[in-house]
Amino acid sequence: QVQLVESGGGLVQAGGSLRLSCLASGRTFSSYTMGWFRQISGKEREFVAGIAWSAGRTFYADSVKGRFTISRDNAKNTVFLQMNSLKPEDTAVYYCAARSGLTYSSFGSNDAGYWGKGTLVTVSS
Repeated sequence: QVQLVESGGGLVQAGGSLRLSCLASGRTFSSYTMGWFRQISGKEREFVAGIAWSAGRTFYADSVKGRFTISRDNAKNTVFLQMNSLKPEDTAVYYCAARSGLTYSSFGSNDAGYWGKGTLVTVSS
């Protein structure tokens, strides 16, 4: 059974940093693309960052380029999202997702086959 478990959310002041983690289990993810999405209440879930697991290639939404970094630790089966220079508009529930197959560009929430339950990030001004 595939499980994605996020952690690392919390409250931070604008300009601060947080690192989110996503522990993946239940299968081998080498042929998957992992992604981070975020959702504000009442709005659609939006793509933030992705990484093709085996290749390690990364890609980002324009809104977070230069501030967020996605990475993975093969030994720990974990994907990270390092978020720097946080802004109040980054406040959202952040979700980890897994998409079957390798892709090197952003993908929609409908393409993800597995989701975590989310972790809340709140950035105060």
